[in-house]
Amino acid sequence: MRFSFFPLLAAAVLVAGVGRGAEVEKGAAALSLLKSIDEGFVQVFEKVAPSVVVIEAVKRAEEEEREPLRGFEFFLDEGKDVSKGPRVEKEAGDPWKLPAPAARSEGSGFIIRADGVILTNNHVIADAEKLTVRLKDGRTFPAKVVGTDDKTDIAVLRIEAKELPAVEMGDSEALRVGQMVCAIGTPFNQDYSFTVGWVSGKGRTNLLGPTSAAILYEDYIQTDAFINPGNSGGPLFDVEGKVVGMNTLINGLGRGLAFAIPAAMLREVGAQLLANGKMQRPWLGIRMMTLGADAKLREHITGVEAGVVVQTIEANAPAAKSELHAADVITEVDGVKVAASREAQREILKKKVGQAVQLTVWRGGSFLKVAVVTGELPAEMTKVANVAPRKAGDAKLETYGLKLLDAKPSGARVVEIVAESAASRVEMLAEDVITEVDTKPVADAAACAAALGAGMEAKGGRGVLLNVERRGKRIYVVLNPQK
Repeated sequence: MRFSFFPLLAAAVLVAGVGRGAEVEKGAAALSLLKSIDEGFVQVFEKVAPSVVVIEAVKRAEEEEREPLRGFEFFLDEGKDVSKGPRVEKEAGDPWKLPAPAARSEGSGFIIRADGVILTNNHVIADAEKLTVRLKDGRTFPAKVVGTDDKTDIAVLRIEAKELPAVEMGDSEALRVGQMVCAIGTPFNQDYSFTVGWVSGKGRTNLLGPTSAAILYEDYIQTDAFINPGNSGGPLFDVEGKVVGMNTLINGLGRGLAFAIPAAMLREVGAQLLANGKMQRPWLGIRMMTLGADAKLREHITGVEAGVVVQTIEANAPAAKSELHAADVITEVDGVKVAASREAQREILKKKVGQAVQLTVWRGGSFLKVAVVTGELPAEMTKVANVAPRKAGDAKLETYGLKLLDAKPSGARVVEIVAESAASRVEMLAEDVITEVDTKPVADAAACAAALGAGMEAKGGRGVLLNVERRGKRIYVVLNPQK
């Protein structure tokens, strides 16, 4: 589909020429136009290609990939004189195995400074024991890792070289859907492959799906330019040769769906990695989704048209120390309106660690102001808090398949979930503590059961919204008696 553009363009010019009675002249003009386009692509490749590098990563093979010795090799090795060469060592009871071969992989990158600074994907160089960079002119250099950021999949490398051809960075914010873009990379070990396509979309998020536990900062450019394994880390650039992104994720190999990290993010992350070797990010400790993404929840949130729903508040996070609740709808961050999760994320990332942020939230039919002081995003999430052991012999209330006990200091603790019940069909777990029913606090198990019954009756069986604490986290659950 991509390459049909050019014959169609020529045909259009030719047809227009027929109507004016100058077929030959217009045909020549169309051919000249195609040659100009052809030459334009050649020139843009020749401009950018010298700045693109091939990155070879040598990684240790996994233990299970080592081959056990078999047949004559086993017997020959068993009787080998160690003075004549190394023997294969083994633990007692383990099969004999050959030494693990080094795993080699290739990716792409591009030079952003003439003194040898290179950008690539973090996954291209992750866990590598040795990195080698090859330039377009054939020269090779050992590379050192300056810094990496797994949250954006960006890495900065450096080689000892001078006067290298660096790319010209473009403006990804000004990039428009439908604009033509090009890519250079090393797909399937085919060096300096050049492809052309269009910007198919901007601001793409949630590429790993809603079930992923990974925290990513996503704002991807979607393109239909051919991008395959080996293109990762290579540049995505416009027809002027200005880099607007870095190719990174492939979603459905061979389906024409690929993604690139925008140049604006490359600048910000690259600068911090060069300066500090790592990223320091402000963090509230919340997981968010755009209002309307969960149809069941939307039925319980009325009176507000746009905003970002708080899905989870992480244990011991800055937001956990604030009055923010799960299922709150954030509509503004320090007075700036936010209608999508990536907009809220962008505003929070503009803050400094330790800075107070005022969130405007919609809860239970009214707007509230909630202040949260940002922390620093940890390298690893803090382990959840321990759950206090429950006392044996306490009387249990049962409602909608939830067996409840009083929680301390308040709320209702779930001690058991009845099979084939309403509670068994939602994401409720034993030891969850229900703190609110339809945004109203519940003091104990009896109050929780009463609120559940009243809420179900008031809503005609459409379900109720529960605020839940789960091992230090705050989440929400929509409990619906209907299947």
